[in-house]
Amino acid sequence: MCERDLEDGYLCPGCTLATARRLDRMPKLYAGLEAFLQPGGRASAQYGRTQAVDAPLPVSEPAFNLRGPGGIVGVLEDWRSAMQSDRKWREPVIAGSTERRIVVASRALSMNLDWIAASWPMAGAFAEEIRDLERDVASIVNPRDPEEWSIRLGKCPAVDESGNICGAILRYRAGETTVTCRWCNCAFPPASWDALKALIDQDEKEETWPTAS
Repeated sequence: MCERDLEDGYLCPGCTLATARRLDRMPKLYAGLEAFLQPGGRASAQYGRTQAVDAPLPVSEPAFNLRGPGGIVGVLEDWRSAMQSDRKWREPVIAGSTERRIVVASRALSMNLDWIAASWPMAGAFAEEIRDLERDVASIVNPRDPEEWSIRLGKCPAVDESGNICGAILRYRAGETTVTCRWCNCAFPPASWDALKALIDQDEKEETWPTAS
């Protein structure tokens, strides 16, 4: 993820440690968003140095999406499922409240982080999305420069010469005119966004998309 040269494995010790800490914070990130759901709500310091934010909609859509099925819990459970599939384990059982599911998925990924860092080719994409997920929450509870804003679109549908689907997470970042996969470098200009969304929707549903201009 940090693009340092590695003698072996897929994540350096620093990125592995940072990912472990982010996974440990995921339940707190989820809880910290609750104060930002209602319009005009005054947030208390539940996560880091939070600031009071007035939601412009009846429900704060970014906070609502991150707390919804395709948000924090969906990202964690998708990666846990992919990890267990590649380890030839059975599909994880999904049960309990959203809060409990986040705790379970985070813990499962943390417990396998040594294997992920050493043996999983998707480790970099996984660590990057966990980092971006934390930033998405921080942009709400502790907003920074709007230029740092980005949204998760879904899994890259690009197919290589061997017929393998990329599957890395695509993100649209403020100011970009083309969506580019940081894993396979496949670029999707605005004219292709409708087709791209249709392909991604076959695998997962994403509610928020940029508008081509």
